[in-house]
Amino acid sequence: MVTAIIVAAGKSERMGSGMDKAFLSLGPRPVLAYSIMAFEACHAIDRIVLVVRKGQLDAAKSMCRIYGISKLTAIVQGGSRRQDSVKNGLEAMDPDTTVVAVHDGARPLVTPELIEETVKSAQRYGSGVAACRMIDTVKHVEKSLTVDHTIDRSKLWLAQTPQTFKASILRKAFEKLAEDGGTCTDESSAVEALGEPVKLVEWTRPNFKITTPADLPVAAALLR
Repeated sequence: MVTAIIVAAGKSERMGSGMDKAFLSLGPRPVLAYSIMAFEACHAIDRIVLVVRKGQLDAAKSMCRIYGISKLTAIVQGGSRRQDSVKNGLEAMDPDTTVVAVHDGARPLVTPELIEETVKSAQRYGSGVAACRMIDTVKHVEKSLTVDHTIDRSKLWLAQTPQTFKASILRKAFEKLAEDGGTCTDESSAVEALGEPVKLVEWTRPNFKITTPADLPVAAALLR
């Protein structure tokens, strides 16, 4: 069984005015609806667990009902950190889950095709993390906006989501994270700390995360 954990419990601090970006309008739908619908449409996904802010549980439930999300099995409250939210999602998913795909609810441009590619990679290699090559020249700056040196971008990749793993690997990674009292900014980092190899899935189409108000019209144009 393949379960998706869609995380939409962040503080949205860079959106301003205490707004929850997951529920902001993006064209005809809320931002979060696009991700949920993509996972619903992906044949490789069997179940969906949704993680949202405290106070948004009812709104999330209504959204899933409006858009006919039949794969939804649980809506749970997120934690203070991303890793806490993902942990809550892992605890809520079906125990028979063999592969788990974690996705940022603020990445509305995700497609069923990308989701399926990460699942295939996880089934074959144990992991499949959506990523794109770094195309801009990267400068290393120590202080005062003065370039120290230029970094070789040929070996640099930008990690995105979905980040998909065999469930046993991701569970072990989060158990170790808790034991060590560590933190991680994404699931890949936790798996890397476990000593497990992480396989990237290259994706060349837009899959950026809504972070600031300026991202909304760009995403809307691409969705059209």
